Amino acid sequence: MQLTKTEEDVMNHLWKLEKAFMKDLLEAYPEPKPATTTIATLLKRMTDKGFIAYKLYGNAREYYPLVKKKDYFSKHVNGLIKNFFNDSASQFASFFTKETDLTKEELEDLKAIIDNEIKRK
Repeated sequence: MQLTKTEEDVMNHLWKLEKAFMKDLLEAYPEPKPATTTIATLLKRMTDKGFIAYKLYGNAREYYPLVKKKDYFSKHVNGLIKNFFNDSASQFASFFTKETDLTKEELEDLKAIIDNEIKRK
């Protein structure tokens, strides 16, 4: 299951805050802030999807993520590779390095990361 863009925005705030009440989430947004009802609806949908949960303190709910950011985006990237690059990581890497405006230094950093992974395996 996936999150919508607006749900991902809420999730990013929750990952950053680790746990938050509604007022904490609203404070995390820049102006113009979304309506409280909008955030409440998004939190309900995300709870129903199993991405977040909450603890009750009287009438207040403290929300926290059930899915780690790394796991969520890893699944996304793997799905992207599977669906758009014929399940080929090398096609994805080729596209990524050619179609983004990476500097020579950034490409060298990527090469070092890949070289370290090769050594590790």
